[in-house]
Amino acid sequence: MGQISTVEYLGDLRTKAVHLESGSEIFTDAPKDNKGKGELFAPTDLVATALASCMITIMGIMARRHGFDIDNTKAEIEKEMDNNPRRISAIRIHIHFPNNYSDKEKKLLEKTAHTCPVGKSLNDQLEEEISFHYPN
Repeated sequence: MGQISTVEYLGDLRTKAVHLESGSEIFTDAPKDNKGKGELFAPTDLVATALASCMITIMGIMARRHGFDIDNTKAEIEKEMDNNPRRISAIRIHIHFPNNYSDKEKKLLEKTAHTCPVGKSLNDQLEEEISFHYPN
């Protein structure tokens, strides 16, 4: 196991994360409902977004392996929070594909999405609702 990133507290409930291999940076703020500015992603927003990103990435790997692509696929992400303890209670992801696929390809994509490592790492109490949308 090796170090992948660093996080620095910048003050005023803001952090800066740096990915060590690439140098890319992500800044976060506490959300407005938790005394923050809400000007940037909240850490819990990143968790929900990471789930969608992971699903699309792993579907892209599978599509490439089977000779088709999912380029320009997009996801809309919703997150619900609970208190006592404060935690993410639900993540809803709507995945929109720009292309139609065969029934076999759709089944492969949808099955693959549910195997992403981020999803497998989240608490079983978290409600995940994933929907797949294809053009008519």
